[in-house]
Amino acid sequence: MARFHTLPVTAVDRLTDDSVAVTLEVPPELREEFRYAPGQHIALRRTVDGVDIRRTYSICSPAPRDGEGPRSLRVGVRLVEGGAFSTYALKEIDIGDELEVMTPAGRFTLDPAPGLYAAIVGGSGITPVLSIAATLLAQEPGARFCLIRSDRTTASTMFLEEVADLKDRFPERLQLVTVLSREEQQAGLPSGRLDRERLTGLLPALLPVGDVAGWFLCGPYGLVQEAERALRGLEVPRGRIHEEIFHVDAAPAAAPGPGPAHSTVTARLDGRGGTWAVQHGESLLETVLRNRPDAPYACKGGVCGTCRAFLVSGEVRMDRNFALEREETEAGYVLACQSHAVTEKVELDFDR
Repeated sequence: MARFHTLPVTAVDRLTDDSVAVTLEVPPELREEFRYAPGQHIALRRTVDGVDIRRTYSICSPAPRDGEGPRSLRVGVRLVEGGAFSTYALKEIDIGDELEVMTPAGRFTLDPAPGLYAAIVGGSGITPVLSIAATLLAQEPGARFCLIRSDRTTASTMFLEEVADLKDRFPERLQLVTVLSREEQQAGLPSGRLDRERLTGLLPALLPVGDVAGWFLCGPYGLVQEAERALRGLEVPRGRIHEEIFHVDAAPAAAPGPGPAHSTVTARLDGRGGTWAVQHGESLLETVLRNRPDAPYACKGGVCGTCRAFLVSGEVRMDRNFALEREETEAGYVLACQSHAVTEKVELDFDR
């Protein structure tokens, strides 16, 4: 069960004009709880004028080998225009401050194993992939990694030095391809967007597409969507493609769909259950939160997957889903923040 703990800030490193890396210290008694797989994220929380603000940020540091868990967590934060938390992170957070941090979550992960792996990332999408690649190359001598990254300009590229250091450490096993959309490079690929057409021609020229054991796509929704279409066109099995969306434009309010006039949701959370009436128009997560403020969530936008729950009984309508894989939805999992009751009774299990 995900929980929040207060952790001190030990470093704030400027990456670009609009991004920073924040390092948090994990005390010995919490290291087991904060053990993470490469590619997972944490949620940071602060309260402003009585409003609970939560944002998820991927851990960029490699997962530790030792058995006691991580001594620190490092995340990358890019400024979002009008962003309540990213503005605070870039302008106010300092060494010695304390932040409320949720224990790691997420399924955009890779257990180190021999083989060839590849990633297509855009902008801040490098963050979880940096952890995945660094962990894989350090812990599995029989693994290789191809990193294809897209950024606007060199000056806007997050973790530029960290990726260069990784390339220096593993020159034979890390293939690095950089594409800039708004700046010409002296060497390498021409500038421009990585869309489906361009990737369809580029990928087979870079590596044996069919031999890649896992593809990791991360960044803005448009890039991830175009990359997936290119890979499917190149006959890559869906099970080898892993996706994490970092930004999706806000969707217009969904019109109320068909559903009962009155409904209830029964939820099991951290070993305890309860049944509550659903108010008109609210999501099942909102119903649960009115009665169980400890229910897990972060983005409320269908992107992070923190509120994933198993649908035990009843039917729901999900407004949108950018977090769950098809296999998860087919197995019965839903995003509580996007789910609305279709039947009079719905039962969710957050513990599965």
